[in-house]
Amino acid sequence: MPRLLILLVCLGYLLGSATGWGSQNLADFMGDFGLAAAALTASLSCLVHGCTAGGQHRPAWLCFGVSSLMVALGNGTWGWYEVVLRVPIPTPSFADYAFLMFAPPAILGLLLLANRPRNAAGWLCLALDGWLIAGSLLTLSWSLALARTARGDQGSPLRLSMALAYPVLDILLVSMVLGLRFRSRDGNRAAVHTAIVALALTVLCDALFTSQALKDAYHSGQLLDAGWFTGSMLLAWAPWARPGGHGIAVVARSPRVASTFSALTPYVAAAVCTVGLLYNAFGQGQLDRFVLIIACTVVFALILRQGIMLLDNLALAQKLSHQENHFRSLVQGSSDVIMIADPDGVLRYVSPAAHGVYGRPAEELIGTRLPDLVHPEDLGHVLWEVQRYLAQSPSDEPTARIECRIRSGAGEWLDVESTVNRYRDGLIFNCRDVSERVRLQAQLEHNAFHDTLTDLPNRALFLDRGRAALAAPGDPAGVAVLFLDLDGFKAVNDTAGHQVGDELLVQAARRLQDTVRTGDTVARLGGDEFAVLLCGLDQQQAETVAERLRTALTAPYWIGGEELAVAASIGIAFAELGITPAKLLRNADLAMYQAKKNGKGRVAVYDPQLRNDLRRRTELEQRLRVAVREGRFALLHEPVVELENGAVAALSAQARWRSAQGLLLTPAEFLRASEGGDRAARFSRWMVEQAVQLAVERRARLGPVVEDVPVAVRLSARRLAAPGLCESIEALLRRTGLPPSSLLLEIAEGDAADSRAHHLDDRRFEDLGRRLTALRGLGIGLALDGLGGPSAPLSGLHRLPVELIKLDRGLVDGLLESTFLRTLATSVLRLGRELGLTTGAEGVDHAAQAALLRELGCRRGQGAFFSGPLDEPRLDAVLCGPGFPLPRPAMPDLSRLVHPSGPVHPSGEVRGDLRHHRAPHARPGSDQPVRPYPPVLGSHLGMGPHDETSFPPA
Repeated sequence: MPRLLILLVCLGYLLGSATGWGSQNLADFMGDFGLAAAALTASLSCLVHGCTAGGQHRPAWLCFGVSSLMVALGNGTWGWYEVVLRVPIPTPSFADYAFLMFAPPAILGLLLLANRPRNAAGWLCLALDGWLIAGSLLTLSWSLALARTARGDQGSPLRLSMALAYPVLDILLVSMVLGLRFRSRDGNRAAVHTAIVALALTVLCDALFTSQALKDAYHSGQLLDAGWFTGSMLLAWAPWARPGGHGIAVVARSPRVASTFSALTPYVAAAVCTVGLLYNAFGQGQLDRFVLIIACTVVFALILRQGIMLLDNLALAQKLSHQENHFRSLVQGSSDVIMIADPDGVLRYVSPAAHGVYGRPAEELIGTRLPDLVHPEDLGHVLWEVQRYLAQSPSDEPTARIECRIRSGAGEWLDVESTVNRYRDGLIFNCRDVSERVRLQAQLEHNAFHDTLTDLPNRALFLDRGRAALAAPGDPAGVAVLFLDLDGFKAVNDTAGHQVGDELLVQAARRLQDTVRTGDTVARLGGDEFAVLLCGLDQQQAETVAERLRTALTAPYWIGGEELAVAASIGIAFAELGITPAKLLRNADLAMYQAKKNGKGRVAVYDPQLRNDLRRRTELEQRLRVAVREGRFALLHEPVVELENGAVAALSAQARWRSAQGLLLTPAEFLRASEGGDRAARFSRWMVEQAVQLAVERRARLGPVVEDVPVAVRLSARRLAAPGLCESIEALLRRTGLPPSSLLLEIAEGDAADSRAHHLDDRRFEDLGRRLTALRGLGIGLALDGLGGPSAPLSGLHRLPVELIKLDRGLVDGLLESTFLRTLATSVLRLGRELGLTTGAEGVDHAAQAALLRELGCRRGQGAFFSGPLDEPRLDAVLCGPGFPLPRPAMPDLSRLVHPSGPVHPSGEVRGDLRHHRAPHARPGSDQPVRPYPPVLGSHLGMGPHDETSFPPA
């Protein structure tokens, strides 16, 4: 819109000037005050922009503003005389001085806009170029008009100076415009060019006005004023000009045009000077001395400039030669191959590095077609990349990168990476051999999906192939996963060493690959675990393959001249609709653990019940962790009774789970979830700490009554063999002040003796013995539990420092019916007495059992016949009482035995409340009766005394 408005204003002024404005008065007004207004507008625009805008162009715009202000003052003065006063304009007048002051600020502004030379030679060439242009223009102007002007004003030196100064300054201004190169990279090119065009148009109008023919016939309001008006309006718009839509093309082409114009400017100036000299010589009839002098100086300036340029060109040629040699050395010494190809793909230059990279001399490759060297499989990709690169703009994609295979001199294919650049009409290829990198990358990709030891696919590749098999069309039930684990591999590692173990794994992997089909996938998942992916087999066929694999893996291994043997447990899982490879692998893993549980060295098929069992165990472990953390376990104590007198000899600590309703239930299944792991260690540590703390509180509460009544805590062999247990118990006793004799640790004979079932090898069993000896040295009592059970040999009696042995519950339950069990119990009890050990029995639920055990020589017993586990208030009542009533010496008839709390079931289970008290008893030394003996915990909760396997809902 501003450009259009300026164009309309200039066209309007041009139209008015062409028509004479309709009247002489209006023509005089527009010719004087109209030009003054346009010049004042340009002055204000340049001054405002110079004051508000920053940058290096700011002083130039201020100079242009002052220059236009002088023009406005000159035109205003001219209009004052001509329009207001209507008198002839005096010569010289203030307007002449104002017009003369137009050129110096404009020249200074052009110098500020121009690019400054970098050295003295540049400054000298700039001065010579300026004089060449000014001298040539002065010669031509003098010959055409200035000579007559000078001869007409010889009478008045001031008028002569005024008449010559104005055109000379204009010539100098034109010389500046033609000879200088102006900044445009860091500024607004459109603004600079607009200002130069405006000044050039003004100087052109001044030159026409200076001519004698136009000067004599000039009056205000003519067409010549339209040129001055347009120049002022362009200068007013120049500071605010912005590049147009074709600015990019102008910027791209202008450097070449500017350099050509700068090179031709001195010769054009010399030609103009020659034309002025010839015109003066032949047109005037005689050669003007002034013209001759100016022409001689122009010729001398041209010769001097040519000498300077010649020396500069020689220096540039030497520099260019040095740089060319430098770059030639870089190209020829580079390890990369540099090739230049023409548009037809013919190689025109090949660097000497081709001999080292391709194994072919550069001379042999020059003249060959580049597509003939590329591998046929890569040729289409290379041509497509080149065409795509050439179709892009150089600014969008200056280079391209292409990888392909090129034939070497030895006939092999090399992996080559090329960087492509444009070069005139062809292309430059900077090529390097990346075969080693490609091989390394391929090896890394292979290692990422294969096991480094056996070179079998790893878990990631196995799952990827399983995903592809499940996504294939057809019934997914034909996809099966076999999960294999080598039984006994850990023993091989521990005895023969890890190197032998690795060799065994390699041989096992080879056997697996030789046994399955070609399309099946065998993968190593880690350690001694393998997986096999089968496709297109039914269940029977998959089981047959699994049996073949088990047989192959079970065969003896010969490594280092020794025969080694391992077995294989294999789990099979079949795919179903919507299953994922990871879930299918987990199902096979569960089936494999089921095979190990069934005896190892066998094959098991996945059953959904396995997943349910795993989920239930996980939930149990989670609930166990929460129960321990939130204190939902309570520790009760079951009295251990002397069978001779019914006195309480010890207390057996037993954990109970506090349900959400506040009831204490026997968490048999719940506690089995804590057989192993860190949660089991924390639970055992909690039991010991709680038992010791309650014992300390009980001693403080009851005093001498419980001094000789130790508390027994049952721990597994794995817990007792754990490092740091002895130190922890010692620190606990020292912190609480409980005498070591008041603590009794029980370990089941099955846990201690059957080291294979509980993963206690000989070394760990020896560690267990040492730790128990250290505990015994502290004064802590040790008991061996579970003697006479089905999986409890008596080997632990001479290997562990125990002082008390206890018969297994199963042995006690069958004493009344089985002669063999009575004989076995008699032998165990006799052995204990001969070794000087205290004997005991658990699970004494009937009076007949208690009587028989006493007759067989058993000293202590615990069970439902005496009492179940009790809380602290009821335990205090038992401890302060006279003791438990004992059965009659004669063994009663079981069919007629009636328990005080109810009849006895033929199976031996007591029905009803199991309270074993007769009447209130008084505390020792007191006449006050106490509460009767409390009922057992099971009867109090409405449960049978043997209901210890039921699990309450969460």
